[in-house]
Amino acid sequence: MAAIRPSAQAQRLQHTGDRIGMWASLVCAVHCALLPLVLALLPMLGLGALDLVDIDQAFVVFATVLGVTTLALGYRRHRAFGAWALLLPGLALVWANSFTALHDHSAWHAVMMVGGGLMIAAAHFLNFRLSHRVALPSGAA
Repeated sequence: MAAIRPSAQAQRLQHTGDRIGMWASLVCAVHCALLPLVLALLPMLGLGALDLVDIDQAFVVFATVLGVTTLALGYRRHRAFGAWALLLPGLALVWANSFTALHDHSAWHAVMMVGGGLMIAAAHFLNFRLSHRVALPSGAA
């Protein structure tokens, strides 16, 4: 089946979305890796248990909408499932660790969230590369 040539506006939207998704997923992975350390240091600083707003769940919803949208646009262009093979397990990890009993800010939670965030970032990167490769003239890849 031949790839569909999306409009220039759809291409820009997909590229911008992939760039935002790559960076946001990496920031999320750093957040998840450092949060247990920060929570452990709070009592030492005399701050005790702050009423911290948990942004994990809001970010997971944002990452899901952004990932599905940009990968759907990219798939229409390159017709390759590789990025989906990274996005779906990554989203499964972050959803399970944000909306189930696993959402406890333990070390295991942090490891799983970091892993999921890195998979989502890799999916955006791969989608970006696949879409870029399709946009190049023949023989330039």
